[in-house]
Amino acid sequence: MTFEFSKWQGTGNDFVLIDCMKQSEEPFVQAAQKICDRHYGIGADGILLVLPSQTADIRMRIINADGSEAEMCGNGIRCFARYVYEAGHVHTQEFTVETGAGILVPKIIKQNGTISMIQVNMGEPVLEGDNIPVDGYGMERIINEAITVKGHDFKMTCVSMGNPHCVIFVEDAEAFPIYELGQLFETHAKFPRKTNTEFVQVIDRQHLRMRVWERGAAVTLACGTGSCASLTAAVLNGLADRKAEIQLDGGRLIIEWAEKDNHLYMTGPAEKVFTGACTIAVQQ
Repeated sequence: MTFEFSKWQGTGNDFVLIDCMKQSEEPFVQAAQKICDRHYGIGADGILLVLPSQTADIRMRIINADGSEAEMCGNGIRCFARYVYEAGHVHTQEFTVETGAGILVPKIIKQNGTISMIQVNMGEPVLEGDNIPVDGYGMERIINEAITVKGHDFKMTCVSMGNPHCVIFVEDAEAFPIYELGQLFETHAKFPRKTNTEFVQVIDRQHLRMRVWERGAAVTLACGTGSCASLTAAVLNGLADRKAEIQLDGGRLIIEWAEKDNHLYMTGPAEKVFTGACTIAVQQ
């Protein structure tokens, strides 16, 4: 099957975007691992599927590089939002997107008539253990709680942004053995649906350095929902103000946990890398 696609990146988190407004998405869901393979496919952290919605202006599906489906992706929704706006699928600078984590609202930000950033209202953070989910905490918040991984003791703060996150504060994010321990956090018994894990160094109250092991994608250059979770965790632990810059491997995001509505607002770039056509064996 031959299909057209565009390749996008948001702070280095990269995606193959396929417009399914007039075609079935299922062949691409089945072929996601092949499409994302960096040696034998196009190469990406995941694929974004553009779909019609019955409940919002438009719908987004996200399939990870390992073929699993993600409820949400912060960097992905910024890329998705810019694409659907520029493609004419939506006609206003602020619109609604149906995701696996509910309906979210991106906003196109322009400077001198040119798109400069995408801001997304990411909604309220979920903090209750059963709702994240994390086993053993019921409806209590999980703030600075103990977790042991490969014989090492850590303190975790857990947040859901529609997908689960475990935030670990570290002295030196660059030196942390993320490749050795990341997957062990993802598959830890405490997390029944696995988890994304953020390793966060506090630079000061307005600046955090974050590295991420993403559920279903391993180490990536950035994670938008993880940046929101990291700021939330930092605020809950008294380590940061409610608005801060998050330095990721692939760039910077501005995250604000607004007091007015308790929602998190993520602002950052979304760039089209290239467009193309690909022929790949997919199930019809």
